[in-house]
Amino acid sequence: MPEKQIIRSQKAIKRSKRKATKAIAERGKEILYKGKTLEQLVALELPELLKLIPARARRSLKRGYNIEQQRLHDRLLEEDSIKTRVRDLIIIPQYVGKTISVYNGHLYQTFTIKEDMIGHYIGEYSQTRKEVKHSGPGVGATRGSKFLPLK
Repeated sequence: MPEKQIIRSQKAIKRSKRKATKAIAERGKEILYKGKTLEQLVALELPELLKLIPARARRSLKRGYNIEQQRLHDRLLEEDSIKTRVRDLIIIPQYVGKTISVYNGHLYQTFTIKEDMIGHYIGEYSQTRKEVKHSGPGVGATRGSKFLPLK
C-alpha cells in the first residue's frame, strides 16, 4: 500500500527550512551554537570565534574593549556573581554560567548567562522600559465624560 504523500505550500517549506537552519540548535540536552558545543566554543581563539558571531558584535570585538568593559571582562573571568552598570559588553562563551546583575536605570536585574546568549549585549537582558498599562479616561478627558456623575 503506497504511503500518502503530503503536499505543502512553498511558504511552509521555507518556514521549515528556516527552522532547521537556526543558529542555535538543541540536540537532547546538548546545545549547539552554529554547530559547535560550548566546550568547542570556549577552546576557540578570538579570530575563529569572530567568524561565528553576528556582524555588530564582531565589529565591536574587533575594536577591542574600552576601560570599563575590560574591567568587567576581567572580573567576569574571575568571579561567579557580579553587579554592574556596564550594558554594552558582548557575551562570549567564557561567561556562560556566570550570574550577573545589570542596572537598568532603576534597579539591578539579575540573570544567569546561558549558551543561547552568546553574541548578544548584556544590556539586552535588563529591560529599561516597562509595559504600558492604560486605564480609562479621566473625568473631563472627553466631551462625553464631562457630565458623568461623580461618586
